[in-house]
Amino acid sequence: MEPVIGIDLGTTNSLAAQVTPKGLEMLESEQVTSHVPSVVAILPDRIVVGQEALSLREEYPKTTFYSFKRFMGRGAKDVAAELDNLPYQVRASERDHLCLGCQEGCKSPEELSALVLQEVKSRCEQILGQAVKKAVITVPAYFDDGQRQATRMAAELAGLEVMRILNEPTAAALAYGLGEKDDGKILVYDFGGGTFDVSILEIKNKLFKVLATHGDTHLGGDDLDQALMNWAKAQIPVPLNARGLQALKSKAEALKIALSNQLEAEETLSLPGQEPVVLHLTRTELDQIIAPFADETLTHIKLALQAADLRPEDIGDVVMVGGSSRIPLVRERVRAFFGKPLHLRLNPDQVVALGAARQAHLLAGGSRDFLLMDVVPLSLGIETLGGTFNKMIIKNASIPARVTEEFSTSVDNQTGITLNIFQGEREFVADCRKLGQFILKGIPPMPAGLPRVKVTFFVDANGLLRVSAKEERSGIEAEIEIIPTHGLKQAEVSNMIRASMEHAQEDFEQRTLVEFRAKVNLIAAGMAKIWPQAQTLRSPEELAQIQTQLEKLTALASHTQNPMELKAELDQMGNLTRDLADQIMGEAARQALLETKTLP
Repeated sequence: MEPVIGIDLGTTNSLAAQVTPKGLEMLESEQVTSHVPSVVAILPDRIVVGQEALSLREEYPKTTFYSFKRFMGRGAKDVAAELDNLPYQVRASERDHLCLGCQEGCKSPEELSALVLQEVKSRCEQILGQAVKKAVITVPAYFDDGQRQATRMAAELAGLEVMRILNEPTAAALAYGLGEKDDGKILVYDFGGGTFDVSILEIKNKLFKVLATHGDTHLGGDDLDQALMNWAKAQIPVPLNARGLQALKSKAEALKIALSNQLEAEETLSLPGQEPVVLHLTRTELDQIIAPFADETLTHIKLALQAADLRPEDIGDVVMVGGSSRIPLVRERVRAFFGKPLHLRLNPDQVVALGAARQAHLLAGGSRDFLLMDVVPLSLGIETLGGTFNKMIIKNASIPARVTEEFSTSVDNQTGITLNIFQGEREFVADCRKLGQFILKGIPPMPAGLPRVKVTFFVDANGLLRVSAKEERSGIEAEIEIIPTHGLKQAEVSNMIRASMEHAQEDFEQRTLVEFRAKVNLIAAGMAKIWPQAQTLRSPEELAQIQTQLEKLTALASHTQNPMELKAELDQMGNLTRDLADQIMGEAARQALLETKTLP
């Protein structure tokens, strides 16, 4: 049978696993392991990946790349704040794609990730003695659509068919076999090298459903290392060049790892022309440095619980995942928050790959004793008239998900309609992230409000988005698979959620006001078109009432900030014109008076 493996493409390390007759197992033999450090060195005569590249990062500091998973699916503006701390160059290339390294040896984050995946694939083939073409690959739960697309692209470059893109916390719960329970609620705390995720899952009658997810794509072991590097720089008398930064990164990692198992540690940093610098650190000092990061993870836990409408005591199992979850302070904080023992049986570095292998086995025709339902991490929708954001698929909706809504136009004789696609939680697109756009062309000219545009959003089992549109009267269709130029900023996803909560009331009122003003404009335009005909159907007294109300409505719309005040006058206008609309206005004018959503 053709093998389908599970791969954890990690910020720090990548590795693979599979299901064997003995159960879930890492892919390794006495001679070869699938465990590959996610590091790539571009040398003058060759490219090396993994442990060898890791050993060369001080010798080739400007062309040895690490932590590039954090740049996947992102643009130059998103990573500007990080660049001063990196020994290698990161710059924008065509269409705002990121490029790492010098002009001659420049590689995108996707290409570097593909090289790591190729190495993992090659080692798995050595271990299994046959070709490997298919895999389930994991991503942080809070990876947005652009970052998921970038992951799929990297796999394709590596010659792998992606059977499923699986969220890392979900994979961890699968690895623990928690899906075999009859019912219960599970929280997965995933603190990796580059990202932090918390996911809450519910099991009912073997239905394995994600209730909520929260996290930050820029909160992980790398950030703890950077905090340690900042602490160390205060003890170093000279500025560090690229080689010095690579060396300091190694020492920071070593100190952090050592202090997970002992109460004090030291590393010696050797710099050209300088006395060696001894970096001595105790666990208490480390705890003080990293406490803000541990506290931030608890904030995400609280937000996830709030989204799922749960309390800490409602959680039955807490699963710890990721290398950073080994840190004693982290475990203490999480244990104290929930007041119960944590799941620590499996190696936190391996648990995600093991869970991916279990999903791979299921997709390859293996045991189907559970059903997995994941969720959309951020709402998806389109721009409507006035710059408002019409959410089509809501945050934490189960995937796969499909939603269709009908829209119309706001301008007469439009022959093309531009659909702008956004992701976020606010009421206006200016506060959300644009994913892409496409144009529905070739529509026959029609009055505003007459076209019937059906827009469908489909998020597949991998969390990837496809948008289609069809104008019903003409049959014109268009479709786009969203492949954005980059993903969300560091912590922007979390900020979007917080901002949506903080500004919920004012956003709602402002959006309502914009929609009511747009409705007034549509009514005024519709009345202007049918006024000559109306004069033959209504008495002068009735027409005068309508005219007076329209003038009052138009004047109010230009200055009021109270949407309810405007709604009251709109309702009065509706009462005055309802019979007239029934007689002569037809579908186009009727749409103007009804609750029709219109495209810009």
